[in-house]
Amino acid sequence: MGELSAAFATALRLVAERDPVLVEIVSLSLRVSLTALACACALGLPLGAALGALRFPGRAALRVAVNSLLGLPPVVVGLLVYLLLSRAGPLGGLNALFTPSAMVLAQAVLILPIVVALTAATVESLAEEYADQLRSLGAGPWRALPTLLVEGRAQLTIAVLAGLGRALGEVGAVILVGGNIAHATRVMTTAIALETSRGDLALALALGLLLVTLSLLLNGAAYGLRQASLRHA
Repeated sequence: MGELSAAFATALRLVAERDPVLVEIVSLSLRVSLTALACACALGLPLGAALGALRFPGRAALRVAVNSLLGLPPVVVGLLVYLLLSRAGPLGGLNALFTPSAMVLAQAVLILPIVVALTAATVESLAEEYADQLRSLGAGPWRALPTLLVEGRAQLTIAVLAGLGRALGEVGAVILVGGNIAHATRVMTTAIALETSRGDLALALALGLLLVTLSLLLNGAAYGLRQASLRHA
Protein backbone atom coordinates (compact mmCIF):
# COMPACT_ATOMS: atom_id res chain seq x y z
CA MET A 1 0.00 0.00 0.00
CA GLY A 2 2.87 2.33 0.84
CA GLU A 3 4.49 1.67 -2.54
CA LEU A 4 1.24 2.50 -4.33
CA SER A 5 0.81 5.73 -2.36
CA ALA A 6 4.39 6.72 -3.19
CA ALA A 7 3.74 6.02 -6.87
CA PHE A 8 0.62 8.23 -6.82
CA ALA A 9 2.54 11.00 -5.06
CA THR A 10 5.32 10.81 -7.65
CA ALA A 11 2.78 10.77 -10.46
CA LEU A 12 1.13 13.94 -9.16
CA ARG A 13 4.55 15.58 -8.84
CA LEU A 14 5.40 14.68 -12.45
CA VAL A 15 2.15 16.27 -13.61
CA ALA A 16 2.58 19.37 -11.45
CA GLU A 17 6.19 19.88 -12.55
CA ARG A 18 5.35 19.19 -16.21
CA ASP A 19 7.97 16.47 -16.56
CA PRO A 20 9.60 16.74 -20.03
CA VAL A 21 9.04 13.06 -20.87
CA LEU A 22 5.40 13.36 -19.81
CA VAL A 23 4.88 16.54 -21.84
CA GLU A 24 6.50 14.96 -24.92
CA ILE A 25 4.26 11.89 -24.78
CA VAL A 26 1.06 13.85 -24.15
CA SER A 27 1.89 16.36 -26.88
CA LEU A 28 2.45 13.63 -29.46
CA SER A 29 -0.77 11.89 -28.39
CA LEU A 30 -2.80 15.04 -28.88
CA ARG A 31 -1.09 15.89 -32.17
CA VAL A 32 -1.69 12.42 -33.64
CA SER A 33 -5.28 12.11 -32.40
CA LEU A 34 -6.35 15.62 -33.45
CA THR A 35 -4.83 15.17 -36.91
CA ALA A 36 -6.58 11.81 -37.30
CA LEU A 37 -9.83 13.41 -36.14
CA ALA A 38 -9.52 16.22 -38.69
CA CYS A 39 -8.91 13.73 -41.50
CA ALA A 40 -11.82 11.51 -40.43
CA CYS A 41 -14.19 14.48 -40.14
CA ALA A 42 -13.16 15.93 -43.51
CA LEU A 43 -14.25 12.66 -45.12
CA GLY A 44 -16.84 11.38 -42.67
CA LEU A 45 -19.09 14.43 -42.25
CA PRO A 46 -20.00 14.79 -45.97
CA LEU A 47 -20.25 11.02 -46.42
CA GLY A 48 -22.47 10.68 -43.36
CA ALA A 49 -24.64 13.59 -44.47
CA ALA A 50 -25.11 12.05 -47.91
CA LEU A 51 -25.88 8.67 -46.39
CA GLY A 52 -28.46 10.19 -44.08
CA ALA A 53 -30.25 12.52 -46.50
CA LEU A 54 -30.03 10.89 -49.92
CA ARG A 55 -31.97 7.88 -51.18
CA PHE A 56 -30.16 5.47 -53.51
CA PRO A 57 -29.99 1.71 -54.21
CA GLY A 58 -27.99 -0.16 -51.59
CA ARG A 59 -28.34 2.61 -48.99
CA ALA A 60 -29.70 0.27 -46.30
CA ALA A 61 -26.90 -2.24 -46.86
CA LEU A 62 -24.34 0.56 -46.66
CA ARG A 63 -25.85 1.80 -43.38
CA VAL A 64 -25.59 -1.72 -41.95
CA ALA A 65 -21.97 -1.98 -43.10
CA VAL A 66 -21.02 1.36 -41.55
CA ASN A 67 -22.72 0.47 -38.27
CA SER A 68 -20.94 -2.88 -38.25
CA LEU A 69 -17.60 -1.12 -38.56
CA LEU A 70 -18.25 0.65 -35.25
CA GLY A 71 -17.14 -2.53 -33.53
CA LEU A 72 -14.09 -3.07 -35.73
CA PRO A 73 -11.26 -4.43 -33.51
CA PRO A 74 -8.38 -1.90 -33.35
CA VAL A 75 -5.75 -4.62 -33.77
CA VAL A 76 -7.36 -5.63 -37.07
CA VAL A 77 -7.18 -2.02 -38.26
CA GLY A 78 -3.56 -1.88 -37.13
CA LEU A 79 -2.77 -5.07 -39.03
CA LEU A 80 -4.40 -3.80 -42.22
CA VAL A 81 -2.56 -0.46 -42.04
CA TYR A 82 0.67 -2.31 -41.25
CA LEU A 83 0.26 -4.49 -44.37
CA LEU A 84 -0.61 -1.42 -46.43
CA LEU A 85 2.50 0.49 -45.34
CA SER A 86 4.97 -2.39 -45.09
CA ARG A 87 7.70 -2.70 -47.69
CA ALA A 88 5.73 -5.39 -49.52
CA GLY A 89 2.53 -3.35 -49.34
CA PRO A 90 1.11 -0.99 -51.97
CA LEU A 91 2.23 2.10 -50.00
CA GLY A 92 5.55 0.71 -48.85
CA GLY A 93 7.45 3.28 -50.89
CA LEU A 94 6.27 6.05 -48.57
CA ASN A 95 8.39 4.65 -45.71
CA ALA A 96 5.62 5.71 -43.33
CA LEU A 97 5.56 2.62 -41.12
CA PHE A 98 6.61 3.26 -37.50
CA THR A 99 6.04 7.00 -37.89
CA PRO A 100 3.34 9.32 -36.50
CA SER A 101 1.82 9.40 -39.99
CA ALA A 102 1.05 5.68 -39.79
CA MET A 103 -0.56 6.22 -36.40
CA VAL A 104 -2.68 9.04 -37.80
CA LEU A 105 -3.89 6.77 -40.61
CA ALA A 106 -4.78 3.93 -38.23
CA GLN A 107 -6.67 6.24 -35.88
CA ALA A 108 -8.47 7.97 -38.76
CA VAL A 109 -9.70 4.58 -40.01
CA LEU A 110 -11.01 3.80 -36.51
CA ILE A 111 -12.72 7.18 -36.12
CA LEU A 112 -14.28 7.32 -39.60
CA PRO A 113 -17.15 4.84 -38.99
CA ILE A 114 -18.12 6.71 -35.81
CA VAL A 115 -18.30 10.04 -37.60
CA VAL A 116 -20.15 8.62 -40.62
CA ALA A 117 -22.70 6.63 -38.57
CA LEU A 118 -23.54 9.42 -36.11
CA THR A 119 -23.66 12.05 -38.86
CA ALA A 120 -25.97 9.87 -40.96
CA ALA A 121 -28.34 9.35 -38.01
CA THR A 122 -28.38 13.08 -37.17
CA VAL A 123 -28.90 14.26 -40.74
CA GLU A 124 -31.59 11.64 -41.45
CA SER A 125 -33.55 12.80 -38.39
CA LEU A 126 -33.25 16.46 -39.39
CA ALA A 127 -34.16 15.72 -43.01
CA GLU A 128 -37.41 14.13 -41.85
CA GLU A 129 -38.12 16.97 -39.41
CA TYR A 130 -37.54 19.75 -41.96
CA ALA A 131 -38.81 17.90 -45.04
CA ASP A 132 -41.80 20.21 -45.60
CA GLN A 133 -39.79 23.42 -45.14
CA LEU A 134 -37.06 22.24 -47.47
CA ARG A 135 -39.59 21.27 -50.14
CA SER A 136 -41.34 24.64 -49.86
CA LEU A 137 -38.01 26.36 -50.44
CA GLY A 138 -37.30 24.16 -53.45
CA ALA A 139 -34.19 22.70 -51.85
CA GLY A 140 -33.40 19.26 -53.22
CA PRO A 141 -31.50 16.63 -51.21
CA TRP A 142 -28.06 17.80 -52.40
CA ARG A 143 -28.77 21.48 -51.77
CA ALA A 144 -30.17 20.66 -48.33
CA LEU A 145 -27.02 18.93 -47.08
CA PRO A 146 -25.13 22.09 -45.95
CA THR A 147 -28.24 23.38 -44.17
CA LEU A 148 -28.78 20.07 -42.38
CA LEU A 149 -25.15 19.95 -41.27
CA VAL A 150 -25.40 23.46 -39.84
CA GLU A 151 -28.70 22.67 -38.07
CA GLY A 152 -27.21 19.52 -36.55
CA ARG A 153 -23.95 21.12 -35.42
CA ALA A 154 -24.52 20.38 -31.71
CA GLN A 155 -25.16 16.67 -32.30
CA LEU A 156 -22.33 16.51 -34.83
CA THR A 157 -19.95 18.04 -32.30
CA ILE A 158 -20.85 15.19 -29.97
CA ALA A 159 -19.94 12.75 -32.76
CA VAL A 160 -16.60 14.52 -33.20
CA LEU A 161 -15.91 14.33 -29.46
CA ALA A 162 -16.77 10.62 -29.48
CA GLY A 163 -14.27 10.10 -32.29
CA LEU A 164 -11.56 11.98 -30.40
CA GLY A 165 -12.19 9.90 -27.30
CA ARG A 166 -11.84 6.71 -29.33
CA ALA A 167 -8.55 7.94 -30.80
CA LEU A 168 -7.01 9.03 -27.50
CA GLY A 169 -7.84 5.73 -25.81
CA GLU A 170 -6.59 3.51 -28.65
CA VAL A 171 -3.59 1.25 -28.08
CA GLY A 172 -3.78 -1.88 -30.26
CA ALA A 173 -3.58 -0.26 -33.69
CA VAL A 174 -1.05 2.45 -32.87
CA ILE A 175 1.37 0.05 -31.21
CA LEU A 176 1.34 -2.13 -34.35
CA VAL A 177 1.95 0.66 -36.85
CA GLY A 178 3.89 3.03 -34.58
CA GLY A 179 6.14 0.59 -32.78
CA ASN A 180 6.05 2.55 -29.48
CA ILE A 181 9.44 4.14 -30.22
CA ALA A 182 10.73 6.55 -27.59
CA HIS A 183 10.79 10.22 -28.68
CA ALA A 184 9.16 9.24 -31.97
CA THR A 185 5.89 7.28 -31.74
CA ARG A 186 5.27 6.77 -28.02
CA VAL A 187 1.80 8.02 -27.04
CA MET A 188 -0.09 7.92 -23.75
CA THR A 189 -1.75 4.51 -24.11
CA THR A 190 1.34 2.70 -25.40
CA ALA A 191 3.54 4.40 -22.79
CA ILE A 192 1.18 3.31 -20.00
CA ALA A 193 1.40 -0.31 -21.17
CA LEU A 194 5.20 -0.14 -21.46
CA GLU A 195 5.90 1.64 -18.17
CA THR A 196 3.56 -0.70 -16.28
CA SER A 197 5.42 -3.73 -17.65
CA ARG A 198 8.70 -2.07 -16.65
CA GLY A 199 7.43 -1.38 -13.15
CA ASP A 200 7.59 2.41 -13.51
CA LEU A 201 4.17 2.94 -11.94
CA ALA A 202 4.70 6.66 -11.32
CA LEU A 203 4.94 7.59 -15.00
CA ALA A 204 2.19 5.13 -15.94
CA LEU A 205 -0.10 6.61 -13.28
CA ALA A 206 0.70 10.18 -14.32
CA LEU A 207 -0.22 9.36 -17.91
CA GLY A 208 -3.29 7.48 -16.74
CA LEU A 209 -4.48 10.45 -14.68
CA LEU A 210 -4.10 12.77 -17.67
CA LEU A 211 -5.89 10.32 -19.95
CA VAL A 212 -8.80 9.97 -17.51
CA THR A 213 -8.95 13.75 -17.16
CA LEU A 214 -9.16 14.17 -20.93
CA SER A 215 -11.87 11.52 -21.08
CA LEU A 216 -13.88 13.29 -18.38
CA LEU A 217 -13.53 16.62 -20.18
CA LEU A 218 -14.68 15.12 -23.48
CA ASN A 219 -17.65 13.38 -21.89
CA GLY A 220 -18.53 16.50 -19.93
CA ALA A 221 -18.44 18.58 -23.09
CA ALA A 222 -20.61 16.02 -24.92
CA TYR A 223 -23.13 15.97 -22.06
CA GLY A 224 -23.26 19.76 -21.94
CA LEU A 225 -23.86 19.98 -25.68
CA ARG A 226 -26.56 17.33 -25.50
CA GLN A 227 -28.38 19.16 -22.71
CA ALA A 228 -28.09 22.48 -24.54
CA SER A 229 -29.52 20.99 -27.73
CA LEU A 230 -32.44 19.51 -25.76
CA ARG A 231 -33.20 22.88 -24.17
CA HIS A 232 -33.29 24.58 -27.56
CA ALA A 233 -35.28 21.81 -29.25
